[in-house]
Amino acid sequence: MAFDRRRFMIHLASVSAAAASGEALAHEAESGWHEELRRRKIDGPIQFDHGVASGDPLSDRVILWTHARRRFTQLSVVMRWEVALDARFRRVVASGWAIARPQTGHTVKVDATGLRPGETYFYRFRTLLDVSPVGITRTLPKAGIQEVKLAVFSCSNYPAGYFHAYSEAVRAGAQFGVHLGDYIYEYAADGYASEDAQALGRVSKPARELLTLDDYRRRYAQYRSDPDLKHLHAHMPIIAVWDDHEIANDAWVDGAQNHTEETEGPFDARVAAALRAYHEWMPIRTPDPDNLKQIYRSFDFGDLLSLHMLETRLLGREEPIEITDLVNPATAPSAVAALTSPSRQMLGAEQFNWLQSRFIQSDAVWQVLGQQVLMARMEFPVSILTALNPANTSPDAIAAGARAIQDYLTAKAIAAANPAALSPAQRALIDPRLNPKLGYNLDAWDGYPAARELLLGTAAALGKRLVSLAGDTHNAWYNELRLLDGTLVGEEFATPGVSSPGLETALAALPPAQTTAIFRGVIDSLKFCDTYRRGFLLMTFTPWFARGSWYFLDTVKSRTYTVSQDFTGELSA
Repeated sequence: MAFDRRRFMIHLASVSAAAASGEALAHEAESGWHEELRRRKIDGPIQFDHGVASGDPLSDRVILWTHARRRFTQLSVVMRWEVALDARFRRVVASGWAIARPQTGHTVKVDATGLRPGETYFYRFRTLLDVSPVGITRTLPKAGIQEVKLAVFSCSNYPAGYFHAYSEAVRAGAQFGVHLGDYIYEYAADGYASEDAQALGRVSKPARELLTLDDYRRRYAQYRSDPDLKHLHAHMPIIAVWDDHEIANDAWVDGAQNHTEETEGPFDARVAAALRAYHEWMPIRTPDPDNLKQIYRSFDFGDLLSLHMLETRLLGREEPIEITDLVNPATAPSAVAALTSPSRQMLGAEQFNWLQSRFIQSDAVWQVLGQQVLMARMEFPVSILTALNPANTSPDAIAAGARAIQDYLTAKAIAAANPAALSPAQRALIDPRLNPKLGYNLDAWDGYPAARELLLGTAAALGKRLVSLAGDTHNAWYNELRLLDGTLVGEEFATPGVSSPGLETALAALPPAQTTAIFRGVIDSLKFCDTYRRGFLLMTFTPWFARGSWYFLDTVKSRTYTVSQDFTGELSA
């Protein structure tokens, strides 16, 4: 979540793995299997403290993951992995050897191949003496599928609260999980959203901000000790991509808002450590160990939907532009020129060309983008942005901001009811030539308008029904995806955060209903938003509709809570 966006919201409130293949290890493991067990028996039982996980399912394979080590040694652990059609493993259909090595932080991933499409499987890791928890996974269907249910997550901050949303998604009947990033947070123990950490027993480890490979590994280990997260991973395969907090806040190709090279070292070194830990701890494929950034990939659920997971942080994203530079007369010309440049990149040319080819090749009913930040327009008029200058929080500035919001909404209401009654000043307020709109959060696609128009225009030209899935903001949003000429291309469903605080914190001075009224009033294409609750999004895809159902928790600060399914948005095929 962008630093400047937080300041904008606070002001608004006041005014209104590298993985080793099991096959490659088979000979080594088999020859040393009994010797390993006899030699290391005194070191104690194997610990599977972080459970099991699966991910990146295809029609004939799936990644299996675990973390295994003995209590009193750093030596490698040799294991057998098994995939079966039943929970008692009487009908094993695939198996092999795997080694959890200290070089990968005792994590291990295997690509279990030779499976059948659209099948549910059970899997585990074992030695002669120790057995991991049993996990449930699924392969993708090949054809004839009538329904797919995806649980969509984002922004799970360990010190901010409990991860109830993960377990609730299992209970809601999701078949696959999609995690859009901020799976961990990189801040120090006294950093962002940590004010309740001590009382909740969720103080971040290590205590310092993450910089090294060991730092990131320890933080993943802490998150993966969470019972709700282990429950999720044990019950469905996950398709995941990182956002910024797996590395550093508001990251782009060459840097991040939360990284200072003079005191924290080269940004490239931090990225390398963060991505290595991510590939070790997440059940995703690592096709090129020498290029861990390149994780964009597609998943075809038969002829029903193609899910394209995008990387929007480290491959192509240019440095974000500041709102203050756009509204400051001294810096506005150069900032506007940079913002509107037709060459301004979000995905990068190589990734965009790949996505275009996937659009062309796919005959699925739905083209779904799994990506991190809001793609739909979240724009405020310059009259409001100028009045809400985050650098000025004086009483006069606060009053000016409140008047700017009220004046704009009043002019808009009069224009809808009786345009002839508009005053000249009100006409100017709703004239986009005189009072243009700019995205309040330029860390999202609003900060890369040409790249967004190219992507949406490509989907429209190819006649694709587009659905964007987004996270990042910690709140729920349902919005239209339109070209600049107004052409409707699709819709965006944005998931609330699992635990990270949202606008109810930044806008603590406003009742949630008032916050909703401001956003709904200013943003024409916005159909729904929830600005104060955590939870997850359940997407249901059929040949006839794409339906998003938002599940909300009444609290993430207590082990006792309630969950409700409060809103559903639907897009027809």
